[in-house]
Amino acid sequence: MKVLLRLLGLVLIAGLALQLYFAGRIALMKVVDPESSAFERSEIYRVAKTTGSLKWRQQWVPYSQISDTLKRAVIASEDASFVEHDGVDIEALEKAWDKNAKAEQRTQQAASRLAAGEQQNTPGKAAVKPPKIVGGSTITQQLAKNLFLSGERTLLRKGQELALTLILEALLSKERILEIYLNNVEWGEGVFGAEAAAQHYYRKPASRLSAYEAARLAVMLPRPKYFETRPNSGYLSSRAGTIVARMGGVELP
Repeated sequence: MKVLLRLLGLVLIAGLALQLYFAGRIALMKVVDPESSAFERSEIYRVAKTTGSLKWRQQWVPYSQISDTLKRAVIASEDASFVEHDGVDIEALEKAWDKNAKAEQRTQQAASRLAAGEQQNTPGKAAVKPPKIVGGSTITQQLAKNLFLSGERTLLRKGQELALTLILEALLSKERILEIYLNNVEWGEGVFGAEAAAQHYYRKPASRLSAYEAARLAVMLPRPKYFETRPNSGYLSSRAGTIVARMGGVELP
């Protein structure tokens, strides 16, 4: 029993030490721009290993040199209540959970119908596609994950993401959180940050993006590599139009 309690104590001490380490690094980000994120470093390794070369575009630009159109577009598309919440949007998580549960139910029903048809020698026309998972993460949660964590989906990693989110919100301003996010988020294969994205897709600096250009970039964020290879996507154009219409009501930090 004593050994078990001692081990438990050591685990708790190690966990606390890890949180203090993360807090120290985040506190430093008040004045020092992070050179890279855990996600970027993993992508550098993946791209270099699979292609034998490294095509990398990233250039840090201060908050004032990123167009307000892009800031508004990203908030409208990714996290409409960014300036209001404390890092976690409970309502958005509940909506995402509900949508994912309904999508999973529809997939199971389709699979059942397909199986029944096969039993009657009337196979379905196509295999059942897996449900599209909708995320409910805020910009701060996405930043926490990208900066420090791996891409694995476990309860332990999700718990650490929540802790990092709260630390980010406690130590950094909303403006600084958005600045770091926009300078490190992925916008294509080896394309990271607003300046690199603006130059890559529109051959102009991030300070000069139009409302529609900014909206298209914002819509790409959940699946940047996918949309990079599909510039004429009807969904991309349609969704960008919706985001442009919402941008006027977005409050900036």
